[in-house]
Amino acid sequence: MKTHRGAAKRFEITGSGKVRRRKGYGSHLLVKKSSRRKRTYRAKQEVSPHDVSNVRKLLRLG
Repeated sequence: MKTHRGAAKRFEITGSGKVRRRKGYGSHLLVKKSSRRKRTYRAKQEVSPHDVSNVRKLLRLG
């Protein structure tokens, strides 16, 4: 089975095995968003526990 390339570009696995993702809405219409709000988009966020198993399947991690 091949890795889902779209998922591979969007998710990363930490050293402890957690799955992280980028936050949405941070790449367009930035003029109207506050600096504080735009700054929070830079941080990675942990994937919801409900979605972790699906993401791991797409990445072929079991």
